[in-house]
Amino acid sequence: MVAVLLLSDDPTDYRLTAHFDNAGQLVGGEEVIVGGVAAGRVEEIELGAAGDAVVTFSVADEFAPLRRGTTATVRTFSLSGVANRKLALTLPPDSEAGAEIPADGTLTRRETVSAVDLDQLFNTLDPETIADLKRVIGGLERSYDGIGREANRGLRYLNPFLSTSRRLAAELTADEHALGRLLTDADRLSGALAARAPDVSALVANLDRMMAAIGSRRSELATAVAELPDFMRRSNTTFVNLRAALGDLTPLVRSSVPAVRSLRPFLPTLRELADDAGPALSELTRILRRPGAANDLVELTRAQVPLRDRAIGTGFPDCGPGPEDPADLEVAADGHFDQGAFGESICSLSNGHPQLEFLRAYTGELVGWFDTFSHSGTVDALGGVGRVGTTLNVFTPAPSGLPDLELTSILDLLQSTLPAGELLEGLSTGQTERCPNAQERPLGAVDPEDASVPFTDGGRLADGSLGHCDPSQVAVGP
Repeated sequence: MVAVLLLSDDPTDYRLTAHFDNAGQLVGGEEVIVGGVAAGRVEEIELGAAGDAVVTFSVADEFAPLRRGTTATVRTFSLSGVANRKLALTLPPDSEAGAEIPADGTLTRRETVSAVDLDQLFNTLDPETIADLKRVIGGLERSYDGIGREANRGLRYLNPFLSTSRRLAAELTADEHALGRLLTDADRLSGALAARAPDVSALVANLDRMMAAIGSRRSELATAVAELPDFMRRSNTTFVNLRAALGDLTPLVRSSVPAVRSLRPFLPTLRELADDAGPALSELTRILRRPGAANDLVELTRAQVPLRDRAIGTGFPDCGPGPEDPADLEVAADGHFDQGAFGESICSLSNGHPQLEFLRAYTGELVGWFDTFSHSGTVDALGGVGRVGTTLNVFTPAPSGLPDLELTSILDLLQSTLPAGELLEGLSTGQTERCPNAQERPLGAVDPEDASVPFTDGGRLADGSLGHCDPSQVAVGP
């Protein structure tokens, strides 16, 4: 409120835009200070594309143009209050100043410092300390409950200034060496003030304007003074507990000094990374959490729990005796997959192993079926040789033109086409238990050690341990 009354009304065409991490309770109209002197005002605050605060401010002609190396800092006045802020500009020495910043130029985040509010400091406290602080404040409130008027009357007779002045005088006379140093430092201070006489004059003028503004707000000042004792009592308790917390932080700060020194060269790059990461983090925030159902990563993660339960089931799979067991078939048919999808897959593969083991032996027949329903044969000097066999069903209907024959099989049909008394040769019947590769030419007559045709898998297909087939059932012919 006081800052608004002290704003400079001098018009200027020199304006700059500064990017802050946060606006620090700037609302517009605050003073821009250079060396304690009013040098402009804050004109506009906007939200930047990266979530930063974009502050537009003007600077008086006597300070314009600013040069690179200037730092803009959001500061508070001596008294706490809402929106009680000012924008302070720190000008670089001439030896370190960079190029001039043109009108409507920009100060980046590396050239600005946001205000640190008291509540940000309190947010560093752990929950236990905050709970203790609340209990202390509550206890102080109860201790003054009903005696507030008497306590305020007693404060009028308490003069901490005189008490501390007496103690200060005693300390000064007790240590003459310290007193000499105090006087020496005071002399240096007087010299420094004399060297900055224009700034001191401006400070006095601004103090005069400030006091005049405060005097014009007597009612507000009276209200603030009336609220001050309660505020100071609560603040005192807060600062006492904060002092203990700062003591606990001292070892951490000391241990962090070497690491901070090593990280110093990387901090400018880290600042640029943080600036560039702003839009990406904003997008990531929308991916992690968005209003609505089934549209963000949090809900996707929660959906993994029922998916996991469906996949894993109630425990380690118990596949039972095999897929031919009626109980297992009934469970699969009813859809009660208590073992989960993974468990049922394990059982399916385990129980299907005997069938796969049995079918493995008939791979040759499957490949031959794909290979034009027979075998490609071989090639010799006479040309290509192929082995072809015909398989017919046992029963077939009687063909037209033979109504007087009572045919019961294809063999009778073929025999009926021959002259009387002549037998059909080159025909084998009843071969319903052939072994794998029985269509191929046996090699046992050429090489007695070769028993690969027909294939019995080491005899397991012939003795019934894996299945059942008859090795004697082979194709007719050489």
